[in-house]
Amino acid sequence: MSRPRLTIGTYGEVTTRRRPSGLIEARTRYRDWDGVVRLVQASAASAAAATRALKAKCADRNLLAPTTGALAPDSPFPHLVEYWLEDIDLEGRLATATRQLYERDMRTLVLPAFAGLTLREIGVARCDQFLKQLAKQSYAKAKHARVVLRLALALAVRHEVLPRNPVDHVARLHRPARTPDALTPAEVNAIRAAIAFWEAGRSPSGPKPDGQLGAIVEVMLGTSARIGEVLALRRRDIDITGAPPSLRIAGTIVSHRGEPTVRQDHPKTAKSRRTVAMPSFTAEAVRRRLARLEDRSLDALLFSSREGTPLTTNNVRRQLRHVMDLAGIAGVTPHMFRRTVATAISAQAGVDLAAELLGHTDPKITIQHYIRRNEMVNPATAEMLERAFAKDEL
Repeated sequence: MSRPRLTIGTYGEVTTRRRPSGLIEARTRYRDWDGVVRLVQASAASAAAATRALKAKCADRNLLAPTTGALAPDSPFPHLVEYWLEDIDLEGRLATATRQLYERDMRTLVLPAFAGLTLREIGVARCDQFLKQLAKQSYAKAKHARVVLRLALALAVRHEVLPRNPVDHVARLHRPARTPDALTPAEVNAIRAAIAFWEAGRSPSGPKPDGQLGAIVEVMLGTSARIGEVLALRRRDIDITGAPPSLRIAGTIVSHRGEPTVRQDHPKTAKSRRTVAMPSFTAEAVRRRLARLEDRSLDALLFSSREGTPLTTNNVRRQLRHVMDLAGIAGVTPHMFRRTVATAISAQAGVDLAAELLGHTDPKITIQHYIRRNEMVNPATAEMLERAFAKDEL
């Protein structure tokens, strides 16, 4: 009668024998995850120790299934990285900018710490310590590293190379408390004055003005649009004769590494596609830009290079940084105008309208990242307390 077939992931009878070296060797038959029965053996000074070592080997084989693919538990981590990047390209679901960001974060943040390890050597404790040490330098870097490390190891789990994803069990990263910064009306007007001074040609150094930066800022202040969305505006997106005048945010500017800057036909998210009424200062800036456009086609960009190609967001940031340095104003970025708009709308009409204007799907995002908290408590409390605790007249 033949012996019963072993179940996958189990071993049979353990036998021992003394080797010529004097060590005791324990042996058994183990049926691996590919269905093949293989001989597993371990040696030690005693039969009990050899048996324990053999059972530990079998337990390790049970946790880490062999794979017929390009990866195995003993594959170096860099092999997983290349396999993961190829898998991303094969799926083709990520935007090019996101794909490039993932690769950059993996190669600059994660690989230096894991390049010498095999996949079986990457456990929860190692990942946890790595992310905590990185978070001491920068919360943002640790967050980005966690994302790409988790995605790569998740691929190893899906392909049955690892039994679990260690990043799923690391400690939660804690974002440092930070209050969103926003500009005051006085600061906004100081920035306007600095840009006007520079665009009038009074600055002796730096990039030469092309007359667009001031209008770009007015559009950001009047719509809350991201810098890429402003630079993607076309003639067809603008209704300057409506009551009120409005513009439609329906695209953004993208600059992929090694490729020309282009207009993308959709903004950051689905809800980011929206039509926004313009205040008078924005409408006036848009009218002046439209009057200067030589290209009369509907697809002509409102803001462009002298050749009619899209401006890069980095170019606008560089111009703004130069003008702010001349004016002695620190810390101004294009995104700060978006936070400034969110803070102003929230103060006057509530966070829900601010979130709608910004194109956010969840007002919590607006509150956490865009609205500067007003520290002034409603002064009505003074009147209430006066009525409650006023001193009796003597």
